[in-house]
Amino acid sequence: MKTIAVYCGSSMGASEVYRDAAIKLGKELVRRKLTLVYGGASVGIMGIVADTVLQEGGEVIGVIPTLLEQREISHHGLTELIKVDNMHERKHKMIELADGFIALPGGPGTMEEFFEVFTWSQIGLHQKPCGLLNVNGYYDHLLSFFDHMQQEQFLKPMYKEMNLVANDAADLLDQFSSFTHPGLKTYEKV
Repeated sequence: MKTIAVYCGSSMGASEVYRDAAIKLGKELVRRKLTLVYGGASVGIMGIVADTVLQEGGEVIGVIPTLLEQREISHHGLTELIKVDNMHERKHKMIELADGFIALPGGPGTMEEFFEVFTWSQIGLHQKPCGLLNVNGYYDHLLSFFDHMQQEQFLKPMYKEMNLVANDAADLLDQFSSFTHPGLKTYEKV
């Protein structure tokens, strides 16, 4: 692995623990010589993780749609800032550039991006690791919902296990290092 896409909030969240986790993740990426790929913004914990990687001497590739760049939230100090026309192009470019995907806490946009890469892995469009950095129990309810999806037979156990989870950045990246894709999703005819 050389690059990790990080999906996260353009807000700071209600607690300093989210900021602290973004800093810790940024430092861990640099320690492992991994390039950060992210949404290109200077705000929220998105900006914090990018600033940390840069301050620690790492590389950061931002991908930002023109709509958000025009609102002056793009980060101007990145190693590379790729401008795209829309959110769909942003997601596609980030998937193309990254060797793995981490979701720090964030809102609906973070969830939408994470679920897309998770689904794409499930159906075989890529075989890259996907994980949730469960800071302060932020994703506990979502993890319960994954259990519910499995219990109701809408998610096979092998794909539920494909969602890597840790409370600590180093632990999650260790899981990424040993990740083996379970294989393509098969469909049952009724």
